[in-house]
Order: sequence, then C-alpha cells, then structure tokens
Amino acid sequence: MPIDIGRARRQHAEYQRVLAQHGYEVIELPEAPELPDSVFVEDAAVVLPECAVITRPGAPSRRGEIATIRAALAPFRELQEIIEPAALDGGDVLLLGRRLFVGWSTRTNPAAVEQLRAMLSPFDYEVVAVRVNAALHLKSVATAVADDLIVVDSKAVDPAVFGTRFVDVSADAANMLRLDDVVLCPPPAARYIGRLEGEGLSMQLLDNTELAKAEGGLTCCSLLIPH
Repeated sequence: MPIDIGRARRQHAEYQRVLAQHGYEVIELPEAPELPDSVFVEDAAVVLPECAVITRPGAPSRRGEIATIRAALAPFRELQEIIEPAALDGGDVLLLGRRLFVGWSTRTNPAAVEQLRAMLSPFDYEVVAVRVNAALHLKSVATAVADDLIVVDSKAVDPAVFGTRFVDVSADAANMLRLDDVVLCPPPAARYIGRLEGEGLSMQLLDNTELAKAEGGLTCCSLLIPH
C-alpha cells in the first residue's frame, strides 16, 4: 500500500511529542528528501553509555545518511565506526544488559559481528549473533521491554537464544520502544497489553501505521542517548 505522506508526518510529529512528554529532549535532524529511508535513524548508529558505533548500512543507498548521524552524535559520545567489508544496520542490534544480540539478516553480516566484538570488548559487552528468519531486522521481530523480558515472534527468532523471559507475540506487534517509564507499542500489540501490564509494565499505544508500510517500527525513528 502507498504511504499517505501527510498522515505519516502527523504520526511522526505525535511520536516526537510523546518522547518529549516522557522527558526526552528531541533533536530533529535536517530533512533529506534524497535519502528517503533516513527517517529510520536507528539503522545508522548503535548508542551505548560508553560510546556510539556508527554503522555501515547493508543497503548501499543508505550510506549517505552516515555523515549527518556522525555529526549529530559526536557532541555526546566517543565514536567508533564499522568499516568495509562489514555491513550493519542498527535495527539488527538488541541490547539486553551487557549483551548485544546482533541479527544476521539481509542487512547485517558476520564481519560486523566480529568488528563489534573487538570494539566493545574493552567495555565488557558480550556480542551474540542471532539468525533472523523472514524479517528485515532482528528488532522487527524481537525487542526488550524490561531488563529481563523481551517480546518476540518465535516463528522468526528462537527465543531461547536470549536466555531470559519472553512473551510470544505476532511479528507486527514485536517492535516496541522502551522508555524510562513506559513502553510504546504499535496498534497490533493492543491484544498483548494486558499480559505485559501484568508484568508490571506501563504500556502506551502509538499509531505508526504509515511508516510501518515501509517496515519501519517504533524503535526505528529515534536514537535514544542513555544518560
């Protein structure tokens, strides 16, 4: 289905408003009409408390996004950078405690996993490769909603690899964005809200249906910088 640009802009503005409502300073990057995927800023970097890793996106058409992201993050973090022959999309990186789960997908390759291990070993992170089936990114089908709880589509990823508690959800509900005090979730996740609130989580539905047509999830549209 074609994306309704006006509606997509309104949904993105509401996304920004909700982030600000929950205490985040929202920094807007310049529009780049020549880079239509650049709204999905998550793919261009992996931001950790200790550093930010600038990625080398798996789609060559997206590599023009990197200069803007590098400049935006430089005031906040020491930068590391993924280099050729590695390819890495940030949407393939799921952080759970001191473990980074990295999806082997159509956008991320094993060389990126090895480079991440070398970069992050001084900070005592464990980097774990995860095979992803029938999904663009790992976080298309699995996201962390608490320190010890993930939501995951078990048809796309084996939940056992994460070594923690999980709630099995459909693929269209699996991309949730954990903030400090709430978990944002897409409309298809409505049927799981009761189960997750039973885990003590505060849940908030947020409509992202237009960008979802381009396989964009709630995590895709921001880079959260930990305090």
